[in-house]
Amino acid sequence: MTADDMPAVMALEQELFPEDAWTPEMFANELGESPNRRLYLVAETGEQLIGYAGVLFTGGPEADVLTLAVNPGHWGEGTGTALLQALLREAGDRRCTEVFLEVRADNPRAHDLYQRHGFSEVGVRRGYYQPAGVDAIVMRKDLDS
Repeated sequence: MTADDMPAVMALEQELFPEDAWTPEMFANELGESPNRRLYLVAETGEQLIGYAGVLFTGGPEADVLTLAVNPGHWGEGTGTALLQALLREAGDRRCTEVFLEVRADNPRAHDLYQRHGFSEVGVRRGYYQPAGVDAIVMRKDLDS
């Protein structure tokens, strides 16, 4: 992901997460972080951005998936899987042994994606997503197995 991707990223972010979308400043701050700590990817078909994802590397054995989004017109085509697998590969390459994420409790499609790829529920963060107050399901994947 580069600054040139921001208009398309922000349009998709607003479409998918209207109540709690990241701001352009949040993305700019994330892209400004060291590549040793963050990785943001985009998925494209031709010249069209159809998805994006980001991960935080803690500097230790953990990584955290920070965001993953796919254009609804491309759901079911494997884009989310490809983005998630790329993040997991990179975490493994960086010697992470586990990956965490939060997923909205009212997003069964994303929850199912993560379960299909070996994530399991480890907790709940009540009211995590604001301003709606939606709970976040905390999920974890062990990369050693």
